[in-house]
Amino acid sequence: MDFKKINDELREAEPLKIIEWAVANGKKPITTTNFGPYEAVILHMVTQVKTDMPIIWIDSGYNTPETYTFAEELIERLKLNVDVYAPKVTAARREAALGGIPDIDSDAHDEFTMQFKLEPFNRAMSEQQPGTWFTAVRSEQTAFRQSMEVIGTGPNDVLKIAPVLHWKEQDMKNYLKQNDLPNIENYFDPTKALGNRECGLHTKL
Repeated sequence: MDFKKINDELREAEPLKIIEWAVANGKKPITTTNFGPYEAVILHMVTQVKTDMPIIWIDSGYNTPETYTFAEELIERLKLNVDVYAPKVTAARREAALGGIPDIDSDAHDEFTMQFKLEPFNRAMSEQQPGTWFTAVRSEQTAFRQSMEVIGTGPNDVLKIAPVLHWKEQDMKNYLKQNDLPNIENYFDPTKALGNRECGLHTKL
């Protein structure tokens, strides 16, 4: 697959067109979500193209109550085909007996990230065996994502698709409003700690 040519052709395309291209040209697509801010955008988009799109949720167990309420609302409203993958170590056990969330600058934080984000994700990819992976990353979110392309490769050479990579936050807000979709603000990712920090899915796999 000529990724340069494809990215040149799709770089300015609307997200729905990118999704349509990927569903038509890729194999066995999945979409990952954390049910965080603006996730309703990608979930609405992919289910417009493929109504039974498999949705993979890596639930760390550290989510805010609002996140779980928001997730259930979207699952019901969009009739999402969701598979939930949780860490083998529960958040309750981690907090009670294993020291809780390590300091972001400590070596222990890498192990924590593996336990609560990367291991469940790797397990999901191993069990689901997708050929195409849709993600809602945007270039303005982190410095690393500014170097990403709309079409690329992920773990096990999966076709990695970022339909809203070049959208700004205002574009996301406009889409939510146009489609009367809910959003969430009170969200917490224990593996990132800071909003402009990578969690590892796009840098360590």
